[in-house]
Order: sequence, then structure tokens, then C-alpha cells
Amino acid sequence: MNLLVTGGAGFIGSNFILYWLKKYKEDGIINLDKLTYAGNPENLKSIENNPNYKFVKGDICDAELVNKLMNDEEIDTIVHFAAESHVDRSILDPSPFIKTNIIGTYTLLEGALKNKIKRFHHISTDEVFGSLSLDSKEKFNENTPYSPRSPYSASKASADHLVSAYYFTYNLPVTISNCSNNFGPFHFPEKLIPLAITNILEGKKVPVYGDGLYVRDWLFVEDHCTAIDAIINEGRIGETYLIGGMTEEISNMDVVLKILKIMGKDESWIEFVKDRPGHDRKYMIDWSKINNKLGWHPKHDFDEALKLTVEWYTKNQDWWKKIKTGEYLNYYKKQYGKI
Repeated sequence: MNLLVTGGAGFIGSNFILYWLKKYKEDGIINLDKLTYAGNPENLKSIENNPNYKFVKGDICDAELVNKLMNDEEIDTIVHFAAESHVDRSILDPSPFIKTNIIGTYTLLEGALKNKIKRFHHISTDEVFGSLSLDSKEKFNENTPYSPRSPYSASKASADHLVSAYYFTYNLPVTISNCSNNFGPFHFPEKLIPLAITNILEGKKVPVYGDGLYVRDWLFVEDHCTAIDAIINEGRIGETYLIGGMTEEISNMDVVLKILKIMGKDESWIEFVKDRPGHDRKYMIDWSKINNKLGWHPKHDFDEALKLTVEWYTKNQDWWKKIKTGEYLNYYKKQYGKI
């Protein structure tokens, strides 16, 4: 199998490439990544000399480059991670989200159609389904109506619809997965879990939005990779699969408290900050379809995976300290002030 992985220098994409090449040693991977702020070639330093791996710096909106790669590299499978993905940044400036997430996906779909790609797998988010109330027992599933509430989730919803349309209109062999909040190694430290861990390691307080009672479904990135593997190899063409990691609800506040406990700190390390606009209250995923149809389930429970994540950031401080400088600091001040 020859895979074109878009956004493979990002958090989930790089974990996927490392996972895939370790398991499928004969497969080839072309990693197309623009290397925006969240793309980091160091994530893949361990395989940079692997003859089955090739990095190409480029934009998924570049139709000429996309077509050339698909043709020249004899690509048969596309795994599409590339996306602007942070809600807070989409609120500050929606334009990159519209271009990358919608126009970029369209460009890839056109290339896939032209080059007769055998499988186009599109990675999306549970945020396209909107928000649940805190007292709701409902969970998102594959039949939940779309109701995006941020520029980020709206752009991903648009991409999902395009992918689906190319299946129904042109018979392009696609699959879609909507995942919950990922965490684990190489996670860019603007998101809750890596931000909390790295702030504590730096002796800084942990910013918590609003009342801290927002609920998310958390998925360890390695478990996400195994789910994508199952979908690519066993998933049914034209189908969507929701991927989650939790069976019980947990608030952002409780996540932070768990991190503090692992790291030997108390609640005085928490700093409540002004809530962000349109903050979705709750996401919960019903991942029974992928479990029943493909036999997939997460191998890590949340507490175990959280400890592994804390250990990784503690041991790899050189990686994240290089990131938490320059542009990151400017963004951080806009969001959280002088914490």
C-alpha cells in the first residue's frame, strides 16, 4: 500500500505515521505537510532515514502538487489529517480554516478522483455535531444532525459534506471518521492537557475556562491510530465511524485535577480565566458502531493514558520548550493574559 498522509507532521498525523510504519513495514508513506505553526518535523525524526518514508513540504490547496504526488508516487490510499484545528484560533481568525479545511479538502478530492485513488479516508471531529447540555444523557452517533458552532467546526462540517458528496456523486471510495478530543505524545501545547502539564513543569498556573465544568470525550492518540487502521482495512466504503475513548463523563476541571494529582500539585495551581465565545458545553461519543462492526475498542483507560502523557512531556522537555516561544507566547497572552 502506498499512502499519501496529509498533515503528517502534526500531532495525530505524526503519531499515525509512526504507528503505521512500525506495523506495516512494507508500505510506503508520503507525508505532505505545509509546516504551519503546529507542524513539527521533529515529531518524525526517528524515521527520517526510513526508505519507505518521504516528506514533502507543500500545501494541500496546491492542485498541481497534489496531482503530481498522487501520480508520480503511485498513491492508492489517502489519509487526510491536514486541517487548521484549534477553536480558539478560529475565533481570532477564521480565514485559514476556510481555506485549508474546505478548499484543501476539495483539492484533494479532485486529485483523488482524477488519479483513481482506491481509498480516501477523511479524519474529522465530533465538534461538527454541536453541543450537548450538561444534564443530557445523549451521545453523538453517526446519525446525529450536524450543528457546528465555531468557524473551526463549521469548516470541518463543510469538508465532511464534500467528502460524502464525492462518494454519492462520483463513486469515490471514501470513509469518514469523527473523533473526540485526542491527547498524547507530540500534542501541541495550546490544548488543555499538554498546556496543563507543561505549565506545571514551568512553574506556571493552569488556565481553566469559565467554571471548568465543560465535558469532553478523551481519546488517547495511539488508540485513535488503531481505529483508523481498522477503518482503512475493514471499514465499509461510504460509511462514517465515530471514534471515542470514554465510557463515563469527565469535566475539564476533573481532568486538570487528575493531572495535578499525578504531578504532586494542589488546586492552588488552577487559575480560572474568562470563558471563550460560544464555548460548547459538552461532547460525548457513542462509539458502539466501530466496536460492533469492526471490533475496535480503546486499549488504554483514561487514567493510564494520562499518566503516560505526563511521563512523555516530563521526559521530552526539549521538544515542547522550543515550541512555547515566539508566536506561541503572543497567542498565549491574547488568550490567557499574564498567567
